[in-house]
Amino acid sequence: MFRGEVTCVIKKESLVDICRFLKSDGELKMNFLVDVLGVDYYPSRPRFEVVYLLYSIPRKHRLRLKIKVDEGETVPSITSVWRSADWAERETYDMFGIVFEGHPNLRRIYLPQDWEGFPLRKDYPLRGYRDRYNPYGEEKK
Repeated sequence: MFRGEVTCVIKKESLVDICRFLKSDGELKMNFLVDVLGVDYYPSRPRFEVVYLLYSIPRKHRLRLKIKVDEGETVPSITSVWRSADWAERETYDMFGIVFEGHPNLRRIYLPQDWEGFPLRKDYPLRGYRDRYNPYGEEKK
């Protein structure tokens, strides 16, 4: 509990089963996926957290789930539980490079498919990399 909000840190292997339970349980009824987002804790290990914000429309309560994942690891997609996870997982992939295993159409939605790097990672240069889209960026290391 922090400021009246409940956060549960869970193992990524349990994510889909926990989400199915939270959605289908008669007492909880977490029937609305508000958002899926990434957090980069570079240089810490594991580097990333994937955060799931859930809401129960009939019960009017919120729950935050977090899983920790390192660079190169995959996260199970929850599109089979909430179809709305489709775009939120794609956004997290596009900005952080976190791969959602089992996602039906995991590809970039903001940046061109040939874009190199992930702009919301802490090690991404603030001015971007120099390329054909951005002549003012930094040289790649």
